[in-house]
Amino acid sequence: MAFVKISEQPSLYNDLEKKSVKELLEDINTEDQKVALAVKKAIPQIEKLVTQIVPRMKRGGRIFYLGAGTSGRLGVLDASEIPPTFGMPPTLVIGLIAGGDTALRNPVENAEDDLEKGWQELLEHHIDTKDIVVGIAASGTTPYVVGALHIAREHGILTACITSNPDSPMAAESDIPIEMIVGPEFVTGSSRMKSGTGQKMILNMITTSVMIRLGRVKGNKMINMQLTNKKLVDRGTRMIVDELGVDYGKARTLLMMHGSVKNAIDNYRGNAKE
Repeated sequence: MAFVKISEQPSLYNDLEKKSVKELLEDINTEDQKVALAVKKAIPQIEKLVTQIVPRMKRGGRIFYLGAGTSGRLGVLDASEIPPTFGMPPTLVIGLIAGGDTALRNPVENAEDDLEKGWQELLEHHIDTKDIVVGIAASGTTPYVVGALHIAREHGILTACITSNPDSPMAAESDIPIEMIVGPEFVTGSSRMKSGTGQKMILNMITTSVMIRLGRVKGNKMINMQLTNKKLVDRGTRMIVDELGVDYGKARTLLMMHGSVKNAIDNYRGNAKE
């Protein structure tokens, strides 16, 4: 039976150019409300993936995201947010996009059609069996992703995927397929819309829950965030005030001395015990 892409089916809305701006916005919003429900249905698979990622990362494993176009950009985005948010090295969650960094801003012709390129790029990072490969493609058919997942799985590496279509070729190459069925896009085939929104939600869920399980959050606070601007320094200072009960000036001094909320709190309490 032929593989049918739900994500490529005709939009439920016609004559878009004849609609008012208000109608367009309301209809897009109506469709967007379907995304969170589709993601909710996929939580059992997301949970399965996270519970297998955590012990691998504790042994030194890494997460690799692979995608093309919007999917690839979202993987790179999520990976790039891990160091500033959780204070982790940029080598632990790595986003690879078909066509390389050029493709972040400009389409690279035929880049996603190479079955072997994804695996070649993984080899450049010395991938091994502690690592995890997560393919991202709304269609579930992107050769750059499917090829990499196939070879990774042959090498005993945990594979997963995020797709908007059930029973896709990409899912067939994944130990843990996450199928987020959001239905046809508002603009037919424009997977940057509902599919992209759902992918971003799932990527946030994966890395945030993994980082929490790895101890990078305390209570509900980003105690390991990088202090890259005044806003974050102020936020970190207030965290220390709340945690230690010291005044703002003392908290800020501790933060700048130790470089992170966690280190400041740990050192202060350690010195207090001596």
